[in-house]
Amino acid sequence: MKVARVIVDVPSRDTDRPFDYAIPDHLADWIETGSRVAVPFGGRLLQGIVVACPAGAEIDPSRLKPVEDVLDPVPPLSPELVELGEWMSRRWLCPLSVALQAMLPSALKGKTEKYIAPAPDAAWTEEDRRAYPGLIAALQRQAPLKLSSLARQFPGAADAVKRWLKQGKLTERQKVEDRLSVKKVLTVIPPGEDKLREALASIPLRAVKQREAIAYLLAHPEPIGQQKLAEAVGTIATTIKALADKGYVALEAVAANRDPYADRAFEPSAPMRLTEAQAAAFAPIARAVDEGRGGVFLLHGVTGSGKTEIYLQAIQRALAQGKEAIVLVPEIALTPQMVERFKSRFGDWVAVLHSRLSNGERYDEWRKIREGRARVAVGARSAIFAPFGRIGLIVIDEEHESSYKQEESPKYHARDVAAERARRHGAAVVLGSATPSMEMYAAAKYPETRPETDVRPVYIGLPERVADRPMPKVTIVDMREELRLGNRAMFSNLLKEKLADRLQKGEQTVLLLNRRGYSTFVMCRSCGYTAQCPHCDIALTYHRGSRNLRCHYCGYAEREPEACPSCGSAHIRFFGTGTQKVEEALALAFPGIRVIRMDVDTTSEKGAHEKWLTAFRERRADVLLGTQMVAKGLDFPYVTLVGVLAADSALRLPDFRAPERTFQLLTQVAGRAGRHELPGEVIIQTYEPEHLSIASAQHHDYAAFAREELRHRRLMAYPPYGRLIAITLAHEQVPLLLSLGEMFASRLRARAEAAGAARAGGGEYPRFEVLGPVASPIPRLKDRYRFQCMVKYRGEDVDAHAWTAQTLLELTGAAKKHGVQVSVDVDPQMML
Repeated sequence: MKVARVIVDVPSRDTDRPFDYAIPDHLADWIETGSRVAVPFGGRLLQGIVVACPAGAEIDPSRLKPVEDVLDPVPPLSPELVELGEWMSRRWLCPLSVALQAMLPSALKGKTEKYIAPAPDAAWTEEDRRAYPGLIAALQRQAPLKLSSLARQFPGAADAVKRWLKQGKLTERQKVEDRLSVKKVLTVIPPGEDKLREALASIPLRAVKQREAIAYLLAHPEPIGQQKLAEAVGTIATTIKALADKGYVALEAVAANRDPYADRAFEPSAPMRLTEAQAAAFAPIARAVDEGRGGVFLLHGVTGSGKTEIYLQAIQRALAQGKEAIVLVPEIALTPQMVERFKSRFGDWVAVLHSRLSNGERYDEWRKIREGRARVAVGARSAIFAPFGRIGLIVIDEEHESSYKQEESPKYHARDVAAERARRHGAAVVLGSATPSMEMYAAAKYPETRPETDVRPVYIGLPERVADRPMPKVTIVDMREELRLGNRAMFSNLLKEKLADRLQKGEQTVLLLNRRGYSTFVMCRSCGYTAQCPHCDIALTYHRGSRNLRCHYCGYAEREPEACPSCGSAHIRFFGTGTQKVEEALALAFPGIRVIRMDVDTTSEKGAHEKWLTAFRERRADVLLGTQMVAKGLDFPYVTLVGVLAADSALRLPDFRAPERTFQLLTQVAGRAGRHELPGEVIIQTYEPEHLSIASAQHHDYAAFAREELRHRRLMAYPPYGRLIAITLAHEQVPLLLSLGEMFASRLRARAEAAGAARAGGGEYPRFEVLGPVASPIPRLKDRYRFQCMVKYRGEDVDAHAWTAQTLLELTGAAKKHGVQVSVDVDPQMML
């Protein structure tokens, strides 16, 4: 008997193991490692992934249930991706089913459907036939009928269907179906020139549109969609169907790609001559690709130093050897510009994978990769799972970005997954950034300090811009001084002056504010009431366009108040500054100014990023105003001024990475200015001009910032000189959370003490400690209180992952019994 070892799609710790199923003879040749199958599990039919096909079962073979169905002719996951999922499950302490599901496009995340059909010996009574004639006719004609369709067609027949199921007149069968299928288009297949001429001769002259259709096919003899042909000759689809009925043409349902870029023409580009510095940076990457020996490289290049051209030429090198490449970009806003560069260089070899595509488009791009019709995948974080079989290069652009870390399970970091995939394929990994993460910079530049990272790259520096263009001049404006001078506006006098100058010259400006909405909070000046979300411990944000207050965590919204809900006072005011408010202030200060605002609110529609960025590139706006999505990767020749409002807004967050993120954001947005012939200038407005992040950004001095920041991290044993695991417990009752949190912390400490890891090791800090439980920085979300335990550890001999996993397993029963949500984040990037 053949056996399939299956991980069933139940994302729970107590079912996080493979189950053996018998493979029926008729499916024996179809099922292999990586296949999606439908299997009976706990009285239901569920989707599962085959992780092995062992020689025998772990239990008595006679007790094995059979696999119900195989869902794909070709397995969607290769054995390499299945192994990668197993590694991810261990690395980020998540169920294996969750890790494997993360690799599948959402179209393949199957759902169970119930089908109803008459039993072979079903005998309907006269009463049945009188009461439900339409239902019985439909069951006899269309069976099996999907239960959901049957309920829609015959909403009053529920009692009858339930009764007939009990009586055995109807049978019920479950089937796992995809959420989406391959798109099929009715396509006209011309029979050949001679046959078409014969058809033209035999069609009567009065059948004008039929004759025009045949004439069109004679001029364009390739297959064409039925609807497209009808539109081309100005008729309706039934005219074309009439030609097929007469045998003049064939009409077939043909798989069609939902190509998101089908209507775009990309002008081909050729490789550029590398500068001396670029050539020196490219050489070790090219060697690693040529030799297939793998290796990770940190390409630390200032903004405008030509990193993208190095990526393109390294990819060309991999393709020349018959290998494939994956390019990750951090945000959707970057994707249109990146897509244009890669499509221009590599044409149809490029597939695009990111969340702003429709499910159908994403599925078809994924199929394009799996079927070998694409050899370069460009996309956001999840593109790292592109189903390639021979990867030669993985590029992670702006590697420092926190968006490469997934914030829901599986909480993987794309950089670590890339390094592991590359190791398995012998591929090279290029991590590109003007402001590398502290972890990667320390590992590459100061390996002697023994940073605690799994990825240890080789350092490659590009310290100068292409063509010796100067870095933009950065001026810091102390907003405390502006206040003393009587300027209470959101723009400093210097920024207003520089903006007016750019408007007069016809040059462009980028303005960054790392907030969205109109005001950051609403407060009553009479009683101090602040509008809070009723479901989360967070202030509501005012959005002027919709005139409502909104929670950016759970989505709760309410109308703007006309008076204070607490004391009834009319003195209710909107405080803080959001992007909408800045847009309004610009219009008041500079009448006629053309502003494009880019934030989550204006870019929620499909294609919005590309629309706004194209408009700005075509100089249909003077100012691009936005949140951090305007700070990185964008390249506009006429941008000569960058203004940063509230540069220090993130410095007070309870997160040890806040200074690093502020420095990175300021440096990245400053790099948007003066990238071409025109010189650039940057104005940074702040209330803390002396802060290390801001002072270092003024001088484009990454090295000075990194030295001081790493010194501080080392003193505090923070990453990269220590590692973290965050465990968050959520429930409606605080005492229960505290009790479970204390139980977790004490058991985990006991494990560490038994292994001798809780004692201090080389310095004042212990090698393993558990902090908490304490209330999370945002103590309540979606009506659930949140408490956090933080595991802080260092040293290769400290098995924090295993101890944490064992302790969590011991708590599974109690957490499940009381409905406590438990979430684990290994190497967290966000501390909120």
